[in-house]
Amino acid sequence: MSQPPSAAPEPPRHALRAWWDAFAAVAAGVAALFVTAALGLWAAGATGLPGGGFPAVVAATVVAAVGGTVELSGGAGFLGSTAAGLDVVPLSVTLAGAVVTAEVFLRPLRHRAVASGRELLARVARTALLWLVALLLICLAARHTFRVDLGGTEVGDLGDLGDLGDIGDALGVTPEVGFRAAVGPTVTLGLMWLLVLLAVAVAVSRRTPLPSRLLRFQEPVRPAAFAMLAVLLSYVVLGLVAGVVVLLVRGHPAETAAVLLLGLPNLAWLAFGVGLGGTWDGRAPDIGLPVPKALAAVLRERDGKGAVNLSSLTQQDGRAWLLLVVAALALLAAGLLMAVRSSPRTRSWQHGARLAVALAVTLLVIAALTGITARFGLSLLGIGDLGAFGGEVSLRPRWLPLLGLGLLWGLIAGFLGGVLARRVRRRGDVAEVTEGAREP
Repeated sequence: MSQPPSAAPEPPRHALRAWWDAFAAVAAGVAALFVTAALGLWAAGATGLPGGGFPAVVAATVVAAVGGTVELSGGAGFLGSTAAGLDVVPLSVTLAGAVVTAEVFLRPLRHRAVASGRELLARVARTALLWLVALLLICLAARHTFRVDLGGTEVGDLGDLGDLGDIGDALGVTPEVGFRAAVGPTVTLGLMWLLVLLAVAVAVSRRTPLPSRLLRFQEPVRPAAFAMLAVLLSYVVLGLVAGVVVLLVRGHPAETAAVLLLGLPNLAWLAFGVGLGGTWDGRAPDIGLPVPKALAAVLRERDGKGAVNLSSLTQQDGRAWLLLVVAALALLAAGLLMAVRSSPRTRSWQHGARLAVALAVTLLVIAALTGITARFGLSLLGIGDLGAFGGEVSLRPRWLPLLGLGLLWGLIAGFLGGVLARRVRRRGDVAEVTEGAREP
């Protein structure tokens, strides 16, 4: 008996094209990650790293950008040791790779009327497999060791012991700091990063067909997800405009370009959360952080510690209250956008509930991505951090208040967006529009 058509094997040409689409998505995404990271580190002056460490640092930056883990370690010879730690996501690199990967992945699907669940899962599986191979290669490249020069570094509180260079020569202390990508965590978290990215990309794209089993989620999920994505990208654009103005007016072009190419969304999305009333607890010694002056001042106001919120920033710079205005307007626009893209039969309270959930999830993601923990230290003979080699930078969100603020702001903005959308001409037949206008 002949095999049914549905069980027939894929034609070789079709299978080859499917693998090519997966390869194109992975290759384009990896290229975007590396180019953005390299440009940012070049602007930051990292090309002069000793021992040809620049390519390895670029690879490590890419690892951090996709959620991977970079382990820092070191040794200082006899009687000496170094301690270091780093946990930060360069979101400019992340965003560049995510946008390019999603765009190339979705392109073959956008002109399709339907797509089966099996086909969509097969596309994701092929892309994930090639992505895992790329992650393994990146992990191999993301490792290097630097030798720390102690010459001329003062000990400080150690009185007449001289400088660290003399002590290091006498004791045979040769501090080294190295890094390497942790393969297991990087592959696991990097794969999760890709799967979440593809899920979000399919969720927000109206031109990408969904399998029949997922159609019931299209109405409650897609408009709200698209509205939140629009808010996040709008904040990045506003931050880019502000950064370009700073670059042209205040100088320091290399430093400003480095911030834009490595950490622009970190600052922009932090501003969004603060504008809604969120708080981040931070710590930073006086090490010349490349951040806005008001933020740097808050982080150092209490012996290097401070709570970053709208009140503390306004005390440093009165213009910080504009963050509240911008956040409110952005959410009102998001509520209207979501309502216009939704069915006219959707009630205003439903818009509020959907945007509340979407905003709460968005703020939790922002809180997770904008957290920072960085430390580097040198210890000799059990004496703590010495001179310029000791310091810690941290920024941690207050999770529960952010969750509550997201639910409250989203409920209000979604409801108002639904009310305003009644005055906007919607797509659909006359009966649907009339029915939508009669809702209480």
